[in-house]
Amino acid sequence: MSNLGKILATCLLLLAISAGAKERQDSTYIFRFVPRNDMFYVPWHGNGDQLDSLLKEIDQNRAAIDAGQMYLLVTSHGISGNAGEGAGDLARTCRNRVKSELIIRGRISENNFVTDRIYSEPYRSGDGTLKYVVTVTLPAPVEKVAEIAGEEAARKVQEYMDSLSPDTAIDSEADDEADKEGYEETVPESVEKSAETEMPEEGLTSPEDQEEQRYTPSGTPSETKAPTDYHLSLRANLLRWATLTPDLGLEWRICPSWGIAVNGSWTSWTWNGNDRRYALWEVAPEVRWYLGEKKAWYVGAMFKAGQFNYKLCGTGKQGDLIGGGVIGGYQLRLNKALALDFNLGLGYLNADYEKYEVIDGVRVRRGNGTKDWWGPVNAGVTLVWTLF
Repeated sequence: MSNLGKILATCLLLLAISAGAKERQDSTYIFRFVPRNDMFYVPWHGNGDQLDSLLKEIDQNRAAIDAGQMYLLVTSHGISGNAGEGAGDLARTCRNRVKSELIIRGRISENNFVTDRIYSEPYRSGDGTLKYVVTVTLPAPVEKVAEIAGEEAARKVQEYMDSLSPDTAIDSEADDEADKEGYEETVPESVEKSAETEMPEEGLTSPEDQEEQRYTPSGTPSETKAPTDYHLSLRANLLRWATLTPDLGLEWRICPSWGIAVNGSWTSWTWNGNDRRYALWEVAPEVRWYLGEKKAWYVGAMFKAGQFNYKLCGTGKQGDLIGGGVIGGYQLRLNKALALDFNLGLGYLNADYEKYEVIDGVRVRRGNGTKDWWGPVNAGVTLVWTLF
């Protein structure tokens, strides 16, 4: 080969090295979390710009992602625990927060991710050392796909990558040469230290956190369920309790946007020698649709049925009620486990009842009545406790 040919070949090799390194760097997106806080604030610290860029890249590669020819690698970096949550649990929650946004807004599924378990080491980038971050790399390196999703998935990815350009072999050689010539700083250290996932350094993780790093025999991560805000929560309407009416309920979040709730109340009070009476029971199922990025606002439909017995003056009323309507509200997150739910229901109630008086301790019927009501049918300031 002539000297001119050698010079051209060398130039092409250096261009391939530079392009390959830049591609890997640009495909890694950094999402930052407030230290010791698992909430994902999208507009905070550039997270919104990173998310928008990643969503655009997902759209550009959607066909390959849906076909299993390309994966997103999700990794936690430099996350330590807090007072009520270990490092492994907090890192997993942070990863799930980011993945949840991508699943909802990017229209992908859990199967499109390979989820790493590195969380002790900080992330080193051109800006310095970063802690409490979650990175998403697209496309995920083939070696990570093989390690987490299995050899078959990695083979499919490699075949796709090979089909993209005939210069793939040159790029591979360029990467090897770049490692020898000092190009390591362009590759995130979390990728270089992937072998440490199985054998973390002494003192970095506890035995419980090391258990988090194990994989199932099938070769897929144990984190396979699509993330949601929560699955099941216990509810108590504080306004009802303030009127000495015990109230409890359950809500099942089917997915981040939909929930099913059932609330129940019961009380029975008598005083003044049984001449005064306040008793009721109610059951009110609801279907809710949560709105917005944070899924805090919601609207829905409710149904209510029950029985009552009031005698707060000379004439008492005892009967049945039934109705329903629309409901809306807002959930204010207090911490990971607790929230306050402010809600109001508007609709229709019908009450059929009989009137009575108590004479010498005996109820004496004084006729029947019915009441139709349009307007507020439910109100609550509800304490929500996440169970699972």
